Amino acid sequence: MRLVPVPSVPEIRLYSAHPGSGLRRLVDPQDDEDADEGMPEAQPPYWAYAWAGGAVLARHILDHPQIVAGRRVLDLGAGSGIVGIAAAKAGAREVIAAEIDRNGVAAIALNAAANGVAITIIGNDITTGPAPAVDLVLAGDVFYSSEVALRVIPFLDRCLVAGIEVLIGDPRRSDLPLSRLRLLAEYQVPDFGDTKGAASKPSGVFSFEAK
Repeated sequence: MRLVPVPSVPEIRLYSAHPGSGLRRLVDPQDDEDADEGMPEAQPPYWAYAWAGGAVLARHILDHPQIVAGRRVLDLGAGSGIVGIAAAKAGAREVIAAEIDRNGVAAIALNAAANGVAITIIGNDITTGPAPAVDLVLAGDVFYSSEVALRVIPFLDRCLVAGIEVLIGDPRRSDLPLSRLRLLAEYQVPDFGDTKGAASKPSGVFSFEAK
């Protein structure tokens, strides 16, 4: 892994994947030479890349630090930790990152240390429980499948009932509940999987609203 600035958020550096990282072994322990011919190639870990939803939230927070200043913040589905790192840099009183992938948990700790910020990490699925004791939930790229969306939306609803503000970052993936969202800002940020050199599509920062 290489510690490099995030293209759209150069204030933050992340340990990021490159062709020689060998991260495929974390999701497919079989060596490439031993893999069955014709089998689909395993995808690299999502936390090793800056996804558009997290990047757009991080950019928005750093541009508008008053959103998090002095507040207790939860970075839900934290991945690399980019959103929580941005919140800590922007003056959040406390930042909690929730991430269920054990390697992602390790990546968040390394990335936080590399950026000189303190983040408390929760390594279990908090979406099945009550609303956390925070003032703001930041959720980047949590609507990447219908299954995950069905689990996350009730949790975010419990947060709203508890008086917690919820902000979403997403490049308008197919399972994004647009009927529940109010667009706050748009930014041109690259997304994982974009063709190198291709123009970035606008990604949005949204407020999650009650029904």
